Amino acid sequence: MEIQPDKQNLDRTFSTTVYFIDFYQRDYRWTEEPVKRLLDDVFYQFDEAYAKPKHGSLTPNAENINAYYPWYYLNTYVTNNVGGRVFVVDGQQRLTTLTLILLKLLSQAKTLRSKTEKWLDTKVAGYSGIDCKFWMNHVRHLQVLNGLRDGQAPETIDTSTGITAVNMVKNYQLISKELDARLKTLHIFDTFVHYLLFRLVLINLSVEATHVPMVFEVINDRGVRLKPYEILKGKLLGQIDKLELDRGQFNEHWEQQVLKVNGYRDDEIDSFFRYWLKAKFADSRKAGQRFDGDYHREMFKADLNENLKLDHNAVEVKAFLEGPFRYYTELYCHLWKATEGEMEDLRSVFCNRLNEQDNQLMLVLSACTADDPEETAKIQAVATGLDRLFSLLQLQGAYDSNEYTARLFDISAEIRGKPATEIPAVFQKHLVEELKERRGIPDLEAFNYTLFKLMSIDRLNTRFTRYLFARVEMLLAQKTNQQMRHSLVDLVTRRGAVNGFHIEHILARNDENVALFGGDQERFERERNRLGAVLLLRGQDNQSSGHEPYTKKLATYANTLLWNETLREDSYKSKLDFTRFAQHSGLAFKPVATFGPDEIEERQKLLFDLCNFIWPSPPPSTTPCRRSE
Repeated sequence: MEIQPDKQNLDRTFSTTVYFIDFYQRDYRWTEEPVKRLLDDVFYQFDEAYAKPKHGSLTPNAENINAYYPWYYLNTYVTNNVGGRVFVVDGQQRLTTLTLILLKLLSQAKTLRSKTEKWLDTKVAGYSGIDCKFWMNHVRHLQVLNGLRDGQAPETIDTSTGITAVNMVKNYQLISKELDARLKTLHIFDTFVHYLLFRLVLINLSVEATHVPMVFEVINDRGVRLKPYEILKGKLLGQIDKLELDRGQFNEHWEQQVLKVNGYRDDEIDSFFRYWLKAKFADSRKAGQRFDGDYHREMFKADLNENLKLDHNAVEVKAFLEGPFRYYTELYCHLWKATEGEMEDLRSVFCNRLNEQDNQLMLVLSACTADDPEETAKIQAVATGLDRLFSLLQLQGAYDSNEYTARLFDISAEIRGKPATEIPAVFQKHLVEELKERRGIPDLEAFNYTLFKLMSIDRLNTRFTRYLFARVEMLLAQKTNQQMRHSLVDLVTRRGAVNGFHIEHILARNDENVALFGGDQERFERERNRLGAVLLLRGQDNQSSGHEPYTKKLATYANTLLWNETLREDSYKSKLDFTRFAQHSGLAFKPVATFGPDEIEERQKLLFDLCNFIWPSPPPSTTPCRRSE
């Protein structure tokens, strides 16, 4: 055979074979991070098992360890046999680190007077006659191996033979510190030694010499650390019987769903699992932080496993893959698709993406149950509620990013699995609560002109200011039966000097305009920055009108944006749909021939009224509906 796989525990790996370092291999270059990661991975399994009732009192022996402790896969190493010698083609970093761990355990065994001392010594090296051979045979650095085995102080060992020697000594010191802290009693030490040697498993691939270059190249090209979702896949699918795995096509199903999600962004499936776990199991921001790292481990901890039941439960694993995993990944892709372009029934999802409100993914996953018959209604309720919450907090000077993020977790917990009709009220309640906390005003309405009155561009980030005027433009286009002249995404995100959109002060900075405010420069700057005193203009329009008096600017505003044109008299004469909307809505639209303090206040009030159209108080109910396939 060209490749011969061999599953073996460490007791067997380090027993009869002397491993030489193949010329393909680099120096030993593992740093603190991968060494600690290996130790953490090993101790994660061991600590969980040791902590179980009665396990801490079991006699450390092969029978008990094999019966009560789970095996742990340490990865693959590749060798090839040349002239009776076994060379390590790939895996020497891990094998060398394991040797350093065994050397430290040997030192501890001597200190603790453990009966495992002789056993450990045979796992480090073997004898042929009077000659001692280290199983991991770093021929050029034997002074390090001999020194550590003989108990020499690491800092006194000669490391002049190269970076391999330096790193072996450095990592031994790190391992020594970790094991001294973790293995303090004789019982836990002896138990761990048995666990390490009997339950840690490697796969040896023995490759014919002619194929070594190709195998090594492939391994190193793809030799990155597994992503959490890749590890999760192994944990889940590994529980299903091989025949059933093939018959049910569970692997193909997993790969298909992962491919769909990752099609939107590299490794997006990890983000999916994090959002889903937070949506279903985190009632606070702090509780959600547990899923920001190795969520695949959290899923198998006792508290989550009470709900998920995925640990050693092939029946539930299959049900999870065919049910929640299938549904929620499809829902996640549906949401992503809605963020990429305006879908008429899910426009708020797109709007939230423009405001970088990615937490809407968590909120929708929280609201929806598997195969939810109200899916679309819930998406609409969540996305609309989030857009309104974010926007009205911004427009009333009550937005604090940290407090806002924490509140979204509170909202997520409250809407989890709730009917669509109950969701708007939850957002409304939290909007009012956040306003009270941030502004310190009791009995506050959700949108209050007192708070909006002085809102200005210097209190908002530029992207959101553009978003506000883009939403005004969308509303006016809808109400006057017109197509938007520029897309929502262009109005919000395009920034180029010529075709990008920028904030335009209606009042240019000059003596004539300052005089309108009694010569008070501070008041002039404050008033000209109010939202009612600015517009959104394309770059070239903005440049052409920047320093002109107001009467000349009016000419520039023609054929720009609809909100800008409401300043012009001809908008009220030739555009019947607009005048009809103005009359029916009761909004105080009127042409503005001159622009000063009174006109700024009028435009600020009009903008406030338009915001009430854009983000109205929530309706009492939402009609249930399903996503169209």
